[in-house]
Amino acid sequence: MLPRLTVLLLIFAGPIAFADDAFAPSQDTLPVPPPEDAIVLFDGNGTNRFVSMAGEEINWPVEDGTLVSTPRNNRSNHIVSTVLFRDADLHVEFLLPKTGNGNSGIYLHGHYELQIFNSLGKDDPGMGDMGAVYAFSKPLVNAARAPEEWQVYDIRYRAPRRDAEGEIVEPGRITAWLNGQLVQKDTPVDEPRSKYHPYRYGVTPYLEAIERRQRSTSVGPLFLQDHDNPVRFRNVWIRPLDDHVAADSSVDSR
Repeated sequence: MLPRLTVLLLIFAGPIAFADDAFAPSQDTLPVPPPEDAIVLFDGNGTNRFVSMAGEEINWPVEDGTLVSTPRNNRSNHIVSTVLFRDADLHVEFLLPKTGNGNSGIYLHGHYELQIFNSLGKDDPGMGDMGAVYAFSKPLVNAARAPEEWQVYDIRYRAPRRDAEGEIVEPGRITAWLNGQLVQKDTPVDEPRSKYHPYRYGVTPYLEAIERRQRSTSVGPLFLQDHDNPVRFRNVWIRPLDDHVAADSSVDSR
């Protein structure tokens, strides 16, 4: 049965200024404790605000306090946050396996992927390498670490704005830091370009309901991607930059 997409507005103290010039997160020591105004999505200690693409319990195991990406059907066993947001700072720590290419990703609203990939030592990282916004922008530098070392993304995301017909009238923006280096600076994003993003490849009725709401409100979830590699995730949190935040109450109360 399709879960009801019911939302509860989470009220914050008011809008926070969206200033990329001030966005310089500390990534020197991992893990990074979430700030007081953050919403924790996964902490390895009981908080896990992710469901499957069908809105059901995920089958990614929790091992040693980490979520382990686990395949199911054709590279599309992604997990999706039950917290929906518009503009936010996002923090994700991850570890690539010793073997394989470590392919995974962080999908902002399911439309824009910050690439995770074993790109260590590449002189000219491309669109599919670590630090890229897939199909939009190569990384400014190669900041990739070796497999089996913890790595970290901090992302400032401003969602695209849409009109009453769902058309983008103002592009979104992405600034991202990876392992202490700036890899994306105010990168503009418009309509999604990948044919493999979750609303096009392996889509479910649950996600169709989320995308319909997203196109009218610019409020959507965070996805962690399955791409056939046991990438580990820990310490995942978001810090909303406005009061456009909601929770899918039909599943978030589990």
